[in-house]
Amino acid sequence: MKRLKRLAKRLLAIRFIRRIYNGVTRVMLAFGGSNRVTATVYSWLGWFTHNREQYAVLSGRRAYYRNLGKPRPSHVELRRNIHRLEKGLLMQPARDAFARDYIGETVEFYSRALSRPDSMVGIDLGEIQWAHDVLARFFSVTSTIDSVIAKARADYAALPVPSSPGDLYPKPVSKLEKTDITYDQMLHLALNRRSVRWFLDKPVSRDLIDKAMVVARQSPSACNRLPYEFLVFDDPEMVAKVAGIPFGASGYSHQIPTVIVIKGDLSSYFSPRDRHIPYIDASLAAMSFIFALETLGLSASPINWPDFEPLEAKMAKTLHLKPYERVIMLLAVGYADPKGAVGSSRKKDLDTLRRYNALEI
Repeated sequence: MKRLKRLAKRLLAIRFIRRIYNGVTRVMLAFGGSNRVTATVYSWLGWFTHNREQYAVLSGRRAYYRNLGKPRPSHVELRRNIHRLEKGLLMQPARDAFARDYIGETVEFYSRALSRPDSMVGIDLGEIQWAHDVLARFFSVTSTIDSVIAKARADYAALPVPSSPGDLYPKPVSKLEKTDITYDQMLHLALNRRSVRWFLDKPVSRDLIDKAMVVARQSPSACNRLPYEFLVFDDPEMVAKVAGIPFGASGYSHQIPTVIVIKGDLSSYFSPRDRHIPYIDASLAAMSFIFALETLGLSASPINWPDFEPLEAKMAKTLHLKPYERVIMLLAVGYADPKGAVGSSRKKDLDTLRRYNALEI
């Protein structure tokens, strides 16, 4: 009886504290959410809420500029500019001269990528070939008398050719191979995919993970930078350690065969205006990855990763993350246990999700 009374008092105290917290929160948000000036003041008062993100953005920008002079497997500044050239090459009508403000810089980036140390391993040779082919195409179709382009063309011609000329440059849509996958097949895949949380005690083949990754990397990415990495853990001890960190895997993390941490890289950007891109690009890749897993007989469950400082600090320490590397989500992957249940997860009606030609008034 005394125990029940103590429990009742504790519940009343919790409710009282929660009521006070909710009341104070509503007052603070009424102030901070009024306009951008009060939002700035509010951010000073609650700096810890977004401080890790602010630090990540600034640290990423610093790393971006520091990396410009360093040999690396992939060069995001080169990828961005080559992608810009591609967009210029596919314009209609074709332009005789464009990219005058960055073509010299692009050739310089390409030159740096070619001058990597011979001892360096893991260099992305596909990136070098792509840059070479797009630059070759650019100089073959643009003005021969424009002084800026002529200077860049001469600098490019003096560089060594990394391999035999390829064809990694814009081509007509008619050259693409048409898919024979029907809408009904795609709809069937989407309707029958579920977030599975209970798996068989069966290891996941790394070959299947890599096959799904081949699909995932084809997802759209701003300026083709692919500012993310999939960290795959399939060692049982490491899986238990990593999967046990997020709240979202509580109760079932102990039987996950493979867990994947998807992290974004903010050092891919020189400007804070692009700070959201890693989250967008990685999410696009994650969905393609999940669909690919389904076709290979595997199931997955995205594990939410809220920006909660204690867990952020623990994950960063566990994975030895740099300040500009941000966890976006985790994925539990394995063979679905036939006896395990899945939610119906009723989606919103189309009329709730979609409006045509609507402007907010």
